[in-house]
Amino acid sequence: MKIPLYIVDAFTNKLFSGNPAAICPLEKFLDDDTLQKIAMENNLSETAFFIKTEDKYEIRWFTPGIEVDLCGHATLAAAYVLFNQLNYQGTIINFYSKRSGDLMVTKNGNMLTLNFPSDIFNEVTIEPNYKNCFNILPTKVFKGKTDLMFVYENEHQITHIIPNFTEIASLGGRGLIITAMGNEVDFVSRCFFPQSGVNEDPVTGSAHTTLIPYWSKQLNKPSLTAKQLSERGGSLFCEYLGDRVTISGEGKLYLIGEIQHI
Repeated sequence: MKIPLYIVDAFTNKLFSGNPAAICPLEKFLDDDTLQKIAMENNLSETAFFIKTEDKYEIRWFTPGIEVDLCGHATLAAAYVLFNQLNYQGTIINFYSKRSGDLMVTKNGNMLTLNFPSDIFNEVTIEPNYKNCFNILPTKVFKGKTDLMFVYENEHQITHIIPNFTEIASLGGRGLIITAMGNEVDFVSRCFFPQSGVNEDPVTGSAHTTLIPYWSKQLNKPSLTAKQLSERGGSLFCEYLGDRVTISGEGKLYLIGEIQHI
């Protein structure tokens, strides 16, 4: 059995930036162990698998270590493959995840817009073990469905912060987001998921389900621009809709291939 494989750089319009995701269209899902082994072999932050159902595409996401509840950049990459490689007709793709519900991607020229549920998060006390995660203390900490979010004073701190991956991994959950107001965009962030097999993720669409509601309320505006300040970097255009958010960006095809002999 051979499986088609695409690698797409998401949230960028040029190669070797943004966040690369491996995309595998399937006729039916393979067993969980095989899906996880494929993701481990691909060794990217996410591998997405999808199948066609009656009127939607069911999608699942795997890091090299675990299956996750939601992934933005790999969903954008999957939509890119459907629109640009698999001759999908129309401008809206309806994805479905058993872990995250209905997810929609809309195409407008080269721009792809994710429509995801907003995260629900609450401010929590800065615990002693939080203080060992970085060399700089946050001003506030929030806990969402799967991630912690540390808020800092400025972009310079986000750029120059030094993570302690062992301490971050010990916190449990999916991972940790750090954020501050941006100098040239509304907000900036970085995302660390060592407990999920990814020390630092280049561009994390799903983290923006937490970031967008927070910064929309802080800045009193629904439309926001964002950058993730990883080494590869990525740009996102965001909208807060209450119980939903939209996250827009471009994609760039890097590779088309086949997985052999599954």
